[in-house]
Amino acid sequence: MSASEPTIHVNQLDLAHEVTGDEVLRAVAAVLEAERMTSGEVSVTFVEPSDIAALNQRHLDRVGPTDVLAFQLGEPDAPLGDIYICPDRARESALEYDLEAREELLRLVVHGTLHVLGHEHPDGPDRESSEMFRRQEEILACLL
Repeated sequence: MSASEPTIHVNQLDLAHEVTGDEVLRAVAAVLEAERMTSGEVSVTFVEPSDIAALNQRHLDRVGPTDVLAFQLGEPDAPLGDIYICPDRARESALEYDLEAREELLRLVVHGTLHVLGHEHPDGPDRESSEMFRRQEEILACLL
């Protein structure tokens, strides 16, 4: 990639066998394009439940594994961030909501990338009706 294009890293993809590296790259790129980002660096790492639980405890003081954690490390106009996704949790959610695991994994990639870009959503019952979730689902629909 040239210096003016975003750099995207995908790590430990073997833990998320339902998606390809190209699909993950395409999902991050779709969010960056939709949000008009022309530079930056995003890393997506798939992790075991114990690893995401440790990150969740260390950084958010929450106990147990979660599906996705995103850390915004740069500025909004030049995003830099790390996204950690737990495929085991994604598979559990997919079963719960009767979805394909691939769809849920891509949803989490989109969700995490939006967080890296500074988007937030409320906790609780308004979470899924928030602007961020609407944006997430719009972008995801273009990927499926």
